[in-house]
Amino acid sequence: MSRRDLIDPDVREPLDLLQQAIPGGFNTIPDIVERRAAVAQLLSALEVPPNPSVATEDRTVPGPEGAPDIRVRIYRPVDATGTLPGIYFIHGGGMILGNIEEEDPVASAICEHVDAVVVSVEYRLAPENPHPAPVEDCYAGLVWMAAHATELGFDPERLAVYGGSAGGGLTIATVLLARDRGGPPIHFQMPIYPMIDDRNETPSSHEITDIGLWDRDGNIEAWKWYLGDGKPDQYAAPSRCEDLSGLPPTFIDVGTVDLFRDEDIAFAQRLMQAGVPTELHVNPGAYHAAEVFAPQSPLAERIWTRRYEALRRGLA
Repeated sequence: MSRRDLIDPDVREPLDLLQQAIPGGFNTIPDIVERRAAVAQLLSALEVPPNPSVATEDRTVPGPEGAPDIRVRIYRPVDATGTLPGIYFIHGGGMILGNIEEEDPVASAICEHVDAVVVSVEYRLAPENPHPAPVEDCYAGLVWMAAHATELGFDPERLAVYGGSAGGGLTIATVLLARDRGGPPIHFQMPIYPMIDDRNETPSSHEITDIGLWDRDGNIEAWKWYLGDGKPDQYAAPSRCEDLSGLPPTFIDVGTVDLFRDEDIAFAQRLMQAGVPTELHVNPGAYHAAEVFAPQSPLAERIWTRRYEALRRGLA
């Protein structure tokens, strides 16, 4: 039995269409600029209309010291009243792909369903900007958001950080920086199938080789580009962090057919052992970002219902 046979039938079709459009998946496009364009073209075909329940505003805010300014997109429910919770949103893309626009539908949906102010950050990407540029951008954006809580209309005592895949790894790394630098207090974090281990030694990192979406070769390449000439530390690869104490309550989910499965399960166990309240869900039959590629599927509905509920509960 191949790993593809383990995929939930409800989410197989988008993966098959991806393979037809780009045999072997995105990682077969060697030029990173061309790869980003191919991803953007594929996502634009989904044609998600703007969310009428959410108002957005783009701003440019200070980046890390000595680095360029960064762009953020602010989301607020149009019928919101009073002070809301806040969610700092970090997009995915393996540290080498992605932007605010491509995850706009996700950030907007979270804003609407959780009834929160959401700030999405545009961080520099590898290989042009290897570690620590991306996480330092994310941290700078978080510091800006927390400092402008009153203006943005959210309670700084109810601030969460959310991100998927590379955004999940950056979520944990950004929260680690906040802990270690005495930065903004984080009430809750939700790293979704986070990319957190550069070593590629787990069983699942050897199993996922032919799905066509974030397979082993692509992950190895992305880590190589992200680390550049530098050595991995806990802010690049949070699995390397030795002390996880003092982190906020955490929600992690990952699929059984996801390369990140085992590193995420192991990290959740270590959080629990460090005394961090942790909720872990392993979704049977889900490949990496299955709920994004098959948003109308029953699997996606179960995943999102659970996430929204956990965010509302974590920010209560």
